[in-house]
Amino acid sequence: MCLSHLIILYKPSGESITTLSRSFQKRLFLTVIYLLPHHLLSACVHWLARIKWSLVKNCLIRLYIHHYKIDMSIAASTHAADYTNFNSFFTRALKPEARRIIDSTGSIACPVDGTVSEAGKIINGSLYQAKGHYYTLENLVGGSQKIVRMFDNGHFATLYLSPRDYHRIHMPLGGTLQEMCYIPGRLFSVNELSTQNVPGLFARNERVVTVFDTDAGPMGVILVGALFVSSIETVWAGDVARLTKGKYKQWDYRDEIAYPIKLKFGQEMGRFNMGSTVIVLFDASRVSLAQNIVAGNKIKFGEPMGHYE
Repeated sequence: MCLSHLIILYKPSGESITTLSRSFQKRLFLTVIYLLPHHLLSACVHWLARIKWSLVKNCLIRLYIHHYKIDMSIAASTHAADYTNFNSFFTRALKPEARRIIDSTGSIACPVDGTVSEAGKIINGSLYQAKGHYYTLENLVGGSQKIVRMFDNGHFATLYLSPRDYHRIHMPLGGTLQEMCYIPGRLFSVNELSTQNVPGLFARNERVVTVFDTDAGPMGVILVGALFVSSIETVWAGDVARLTKGKYKQWDYRDEIAYPIKLKFGQEMGRFNMGSTVIVLFDASRVSLAQNIVAGNKIKFGEPMGHYE
């Protein structure tokens, strides 16, 4: 239950207990979110999600399935006892037939199950967040002018993964990894209330920025951390924050001529250990987003999110 739903006001005049006004609840909720020890709470979740004691982990998994109404019929392993800990359940694989990846020529596949938070053009170096809030591409990618030049005036799509969603991230296009950057930051919640009220949220939270060379030109896939996200992993580097000990770090893979990191169309490229947001960037000269990529629309991994020429 949301914190704001628990806040009540008693009126001494004898009137019954009433809920606080929505605006006050919102302000109080956001104040609490700002003051929370984000990284400490996420570290606690990291520990809890890795407990292997059957009594604890099975209870956690079953409660989670019941509360969020998780469809376990599409999971590769359908029972709580099949998972070594809560985190292995949270990052569970799906049955191969659960998702069909678009296979038409020139198609771009959605990398995740989720909801479109926002999408559109990157205008004058800015991306639209929500409700009148913008943030800059430069801040999002940690100040890299090289990446800014790649995607300025391009397209972006921000995809929110709710707690009930599948939490592995896949390649929208096949590509060769060019660079990766870990940017430490806050861990604000990325739900609708937060994105509408925390300025520059995605450029303030911890994130992993990856850039690939694809048949459609450069493609950026940015994995944004959030409250209770205990780690962000990629298939080639593992837990990125632990690899860097929480410090800023940049990797250039362009010199890996003999052993380039190449990922196929639809292949898994990373995962969130607890939920968050993915931002995908494209060069607008070759790519167009699909008409269904608009704020509020739900989309699943493998469904078309655009095309290229």
